[in-house]
Amino acid sequence: QVRLVESGGGSVQAGGSLRLSCATFGYHLGSACMAWFRQTPGKEREGVAAVDRDGRTTYPNSVKGRFTISRHNGRNTLDLQMNSLKPEETGTYYCAASPGRGGGWNSAPCLQSHRSFFDYWGQGAQVTVSS
Repeated sequence: QVRLVESGGGSVQAGGSLRLSCATFGYHLGSACMAWFRQTPGKEREGVAAVDRDGRTTYPNSVKGRFTISRHNGRNTLDLQMNSLKPEETGTYYCAASPGRGGGWNSAPCLQSHRSFFDYWGQGAQVTVSS
């Protein structure tokens, strides 16, 4: 049974850092496309980082240079390091997985981070950034 469990959310002041972690269960992380999404108040869920099975990553311009996604296949975990956080980034952050579709011709759609590409989602971790 595939499960994703996020941890590491919390409250931080603007300009601060948080690290989220996603523990994965029930599939081979090494072959999966993995991503982090967020949903902020009044907005649709958006991708903030994605990584394919070969370690290629993508980020939207809004977080590029501040967020880093990393996968640790031996520990079955996926992390998101978030630096220089802004108040408007307050929201719920989700780990997402597409098992078995992390490479080959799947790499491009993986890195485009369309919500429909991901089959499994975690329950979400709350991130609050105060000004």
